[in-house]
Amino acid sequence: DRNLFIFEKFLLKKNTNIVIKIKGYIILLSGGIVMNKLTNIKAVMCDVDGTLLNQDGIVSPATVEAIKKIREKGILFGLSTGRDVHSVKTLLTVWGISGLVDAIVGTGGAEIYDYQLNIDKSSYPLDGELIKDIIKHHEGMDLNFAIPYEGTLYAPKDDDYIRDLARDDRVPYKVVDFDVFLNEPRAKLIIVCAPDYMDKVIEKSKTFSNPNYKSASLKTASILYEYMDPRVSKTHGLQEVMAMHKIEMTDLCTFGDADNDYDMTLNAGVGVVMANGSEKTKSVADFITDDNNHDGIANFINKYIL
Repeated sequence: DRNLFIFEKFLLKKNTNIVIKIKGYIILLSGGIVMNKLTNIKAVMCDVDGTLLNQDGIVSPATVEAIKKIREKGILFGLSTGRDVHSVKTLLTVWGISGLVDAIVGTGGAEIYDYQLNIDKSSYPLDGELIKDIIKHHEGMDLNFAIPYEGTLYAPKDDDYIRDLARDDRVPYKVVDFDVFLNEPRAKLIIVCAPDYMDKVIEKSKTFSNPNYKSASLKTASILYEYMDPRVSKTHGLQEVMAMHKIEMTDLCTFGDADNDYDMTLNAGVGVVMANGSEKTKSVADFITDDNNHDGIANFINKYIL
């Protein structure tokens, strides 16, 4: 079922009609064209950067219209992102989707905000002492650190890395004393570096361990590497939101692109990955759609859901 897009090409050549089943959805293909759409989808959740937003940092008009149409059908629409909930809420108008988002899974699954049910919750932050230990482990490397909190990025020093990240994400940043700032747990730690330095960060992370605390880490963008509690994942956050709305995970469609979208792509009823997505996440996709600069989300929704 994960090679449906290849299978369609085969059918096109053979001019064949066939019925297949994907995670509980019955689909008739005729000469490579999907005739019956994914009629059981009850929720659509999208990653933000590299997925929902185009290169201009907004949601394209075609995608906005597609979101409006699925919501008119009673399908829940939300975001599942590594960004913190507070910053996402403040940027919805800038992105062009104010009033169109029903739920937000933020900070990679550690935060949930539900507009319909008026629920705001967070879980599994990293202990401040653990974060200090991670920072010490990467001491002397050409990078900076950032921690998102209430719509602001907090960093231990001012440099081009944090300035560029704040500018690109359209959020403010503050330089603070981390010895004080880390007196309480924080949602996650972000390492910011140059793209060609990322391999060194990844190699260094492989040698980190702490006898008192557990952590997980992964590359989330070409310049970002993140540490978080191992219990945190986008899937965890999505499962909570779906349960609150009494929606099965099999009735969820997700859109993503990067390695941190791997788990939600694997566990959603229908996992869709952008053409610009990572090879790792594409490997578990049910569908590959067009990239984020060519209305990939809108094209898929119009073809398979509406």
